[in-house]
Amino acid sequence: MSTLPDVPPDLVPAGADRPYPATSARAGSATGTRPVAVITGASSGIGAATARRLATEGFHVVLAARRVERLDALVEEIRAGGGQATGVRADVTSPGDVAALAAAVADLDGDLTLLVNNAGGALGADPIESASVEDWQWMYEVNVIGTLRVTQALLPALDASGAGTVVVLGSTAGLIVYEGGAGYAAAKHAQTALAETLRLELSGRPVRVVEIDPGMVRTDEFAVKRFGGDEQRAAAVYAGVANPLVADDIADCVAWCATRPQHVNVDRLVVRPLAQAAQHKVHRVL
Repeated sequence: MSTLPDVPPDLVPAGADRPYPATSARAGSATGTRPVAVITGASSGIGAATARRLATEGFHVVLAARRVERLDALVEEIRAGGGQATGVRADVTSPGDVAALAAAVADLDGDLTLLVNNAGGALGADPIESASVEDWQWMYEVNVIGTLRVTQALLPALDASGAGTVVVLGSTAGLIVYEGGAGYAAAKHAQTALAETLRLELSGRPVRVVEIDPGMVRTDEFAVKRFGGDEQRAAAVYAGVANPLVADDIADCVAWCATRPQHVNVDRLVVRPLAQAAQHKVHRVL
């Protein structure tokens, strides 16, 4: 857990693009306690952008990821701007880490009302014939079992809040397959099945389940990691695409879904850049 000192939740100076509110306008308690939001995979990319954005919406954001130094830097950034943030070192593939995350959340003031299952990733783009079984196992473990493990650990608190929301960051790869992407598509299809089934099983209880499926999103690490650090190969994914989505675009989608009135459940939000008409059809100017 981050040991950075607390910063009073004052507004940032006038003129800031998006001030951190002193109290939540949407879901705090009568005493002004902020609702808590947990974001997994929060040390970079979509997770970090989502943490920043949800802090501006009045949440006390709990940042869960493996890289402590990045977590601490982001916690400090959010607190310096007047937001409330806590960092917890957690690998979603570790039952012990996830249990520690749940315990850390339980120790905070404020109700847990939002879980953003963002941790995930892709490895490789090989055909089935030659694909790495180990890569497939890793993708299933982090995308699917990680989502399952964290959701199970935090669902009691979300339910007890009386106004919980589970956001599952999926992918358009969970809706259609493509050559060279079978391992990632299989994991994301399973994650979609998890989200859809969870929504059915929670019917009648005060917890929404939202699935957000981005298409082409350019972040600093996703494609580079997928291709084993080959930056040239990673850059080729976005070659000629004038405006792929960026992490802030997805963070905006998460915030919009999470801040709708509680009776409004956005079952699935599919978001692509204008240049990507479908998974296999991308307009490029080369």
